[in-house]
Amino acid sequence: MTSLINTQSDAPWRDRALPVHDRVEALLAAMTLEEKVAQLGSVWLDQDGGGSATESAPMPDVFTASASGDVDDLVRGGIGHLTRVFGTAPVTAAEGVARLRVLQERVAAGNRFGIPAIAHEECLTGFATYGATAYPTPLAWAATFDVDLVHEMASAIGRDLRAVGVHQGLSPVLDVVRDYRWGRVEETLGEDPYLVGQLGAAYVRGLEEAGVIATLKHFAGYAASRAARNHAPVGIGPRELADVILPPFETALRVGGARSVMNSYTDVDGVPVAASAQLLRRLLREEWGFTGTLVADYWAIPFLASMHRVAVDEGQAGVLALRAGIDVELPETRGYGSRLVENVRVGNVDESLVDDAARRVLRQKVELGLLDGGPLVPSTADEVDLDSADNRWLARTVAERSIVLLANDHAVLPLDLPRRARIAVLGPCADDSLTLMGCYAFPNHVLHRYPERGAGLPIATIRQQVQAEFPQATVDYARGVEVSGDDDSGITDAVNAAGLADVALLFVGDRAGLFGDGTSGEGCDAPDLRLAGLQDRLVEAVLATGTPTVLVVVSGRPYALGDYADRAAAVVQAFFPGVEGASAVAGVLSGRINPSGRLPVQVPRLPSVNPSTYLQPLLGAKTDGISALDPTPLFPFGHGLSYSTVRYETLATTRDEAPTTGSVEARVVVRNTGPRAVEEVVQLYASDPVAQVVRPLVQLVGFARVALEPEQARAVVFDVPTDAFSFTGVDGRRVVEPGRISLSTGPSAGDLPLRSEVWLTGEPVHPGHDRRLTTTHVVRDLGE
Repeated sequence: MTSLINTQSDAPWRDRALPVHDRVEALLAAMTLEEKVAQLGSVWLDQDGGGSATESAPMPDVFTASASGDVDDLVRGGIGHLTRVFGTAPVTAAEGVARLRVLQERVAAGNRFGIPAIAHEECLTGFATYGATAYPTPLAWAATFDVDLVHEMASAIGRDLRAVGVHQGLSPVLDVVRDYRWGRVEETLGEDPYLVGQLGAAYVRGLEEAGVIATLKHFAGYAASRAARNHAPVGIGPRELADVILPPFETALRVGGARSVMNSYTDVDGVPVAASAQLLRRLLREEWGFTGTLVADYWAIPFLASMHRVAVDEGQAGVLALRAGIDVELPETRGYGSRLVENVRVGNVDESLVDDAARRVLRQKVELGLLDGGPLVPSTADEVDLDSADNRWLARTVAERSIVLLANDHAVLPLDLPRRARIAVLGPCADDSLTLMGCYAFPNHVLHRYPERGAGLPIATIRQQVQAEFPQATVDYARGVEVSGDDDSGITDAVNAAGLADVALLFVGDRAGLFGDGTSGEGCDAPDLRLAGLQDRLVEAVLATGTPTVLVVVSGRPYALGDYADRAAAVVQAFFPGVEGASAVAGVLSGRINPSGRLPVQVPRLPSVNPSTYLQPLLGAKTDGISALDPTPLFPFGHGLSYSTVRYETLATTRDEAPTTGSVEARVVVRNTGPRAVEEVVQLYASDPVAQVVRPLVQLVGFARVALEPEQARAVVFDVPTDAFSFTGVDGRRVVEPGRISLSTGPSAGDLPLRSEVWLTGEPVHPGHDRRLTTTHVVRDLGE
């Protein structure tokens, strides 16, 4: 089949000398209604290139395949997106490249203008395809508090995607955690909107600089669902939406430069987001000025009929979605396509809305070079190594910086063992490499359906790495129990191994999956925050032996550890640390790595008292005499220890007063008083003691990773915009009020030894969407 892509080289839309706008408008003017609507659709092909890949999707019983037949029939007249050519089944990079090349040629040949499709893939923990590096989960990125490292990792992911012909990545997730029971906590960047926004923007910059369109998800409110149930309704008020949920998206658009946004599945106050013109059209486009594409989360458009019941059928669902502002239907065409054409013909929806959506899609295709006449897939794509040594170094670095030392009261870590020591390596996460990765890592996301294909890449287990870290020791292993299930027959073996050991290393936590197939992941919501299955029984039994026990939690969410922490010799948290995670965990235990991770979520004390998030007002925190329930976390937001000690010496502002339209300079001096080099995460918080609405006790406004040699002291100078003190006032407008602001600093939100006050002067200010969203900082040696 011969592509038409080179037969219209004199057409204005192929003239690279013309402005992008002129090329798009010339093409749009030449297209029929059917051809424009085709650009708003997508197709998800099975491994053989025909039919529909619906059977490869989550919740297969919910759907019936709407697309069938030969690929040429599916793409005749054009198509907007090709869905997960690499990520649907275990194909090698070379096989995926060959398949994408053929598909793109057929897409281009199937329409009058030779327009190829945008190929999109998942990239939440790296390129989600067979044999590609599975990086730590986003909650682990957040634990690094390292903007530059997240940017570097995303750049590597973007280069891999672009090198094989992928144009768009469905990441990052910018949902702010509101309830730890939600299954997708592992996919998030934590519970603080400033941290989520800054790291999310860094990830976006990395993808976009590599030429890949970043897709922000899930806009908006997804993680605030009632009872932490996936897809459940969201009943938050407009102030929580404006001050907590929306800022990360605004930051990733304005600071990061994301070119695409994906809607949330949920309804917010009774209106499904996929049909919410208020959120998608008026807020995102008109107020924020977003000009990129809005893409539907998978089947979100037919959900308007089948799940939300605000549409009588899929055709009407398509009308509602287009009116709300969704440009592209993913992962296949159900509500758009011929149904949308018919609805335009009979006057149910204005063709100008089709034009607007098609214009945005075509603009991105022009920007991506898809109409420039070059190869549809890079000619060198067959040679790309998706699990390169550079990728592995980045994955290892992120993992190492993400491990959080929660407690070390008995100073058992780092392990200093006699030459012939005996180590008991115990627990369900000790010898299962899949417990190191999140639900969107390809081995967990797809390969569970292909057990004969293995993991697709080498992944060491923690047991193997502990043996490598302590080659002179005798390592005894016992699983004890599975991550989930009710078989406790192995606990006796674990107890016996612990009883004979000098130290017991107990690895508990999660095994990620989808829709109930795991203990963490999409659709794997938890009833409470106790360890899954019989793991708590295993922990109790091992602790009862009296052997010094290091409890290591390898998980996708925080779990309540109040019953164990004071009896364990040490406690370590590893949020799904990826393919190099075992080495990182073992390195922290041995002391080869000085831990520097910090909690992006709190660790609860009790499983039934969810502290929700640290962003609590006074009455949301412990208040004696008002409630018998104490929501105080076991370990607070930002907490994390190291094998050194850091003293916070001074916090000072350069002046006592600042105008409401200005900024505040805060200088924090920290000193490493311990024997080892360390990286300290210096955190700056603000509180507003008296405001017109209820405000959190403290809220993060700045952070910096600071490298300190033994006895070295350095200063971190934060330039905090007064916009960081803004909030949504009684009248619904964002405001910076004159009055007292308290700044505080320390190693966590629960440990802030230094405070300083500044008075904001002048009139109240109502910052718009051009407000400063980032607190900048410089790190200086003392004396500079």
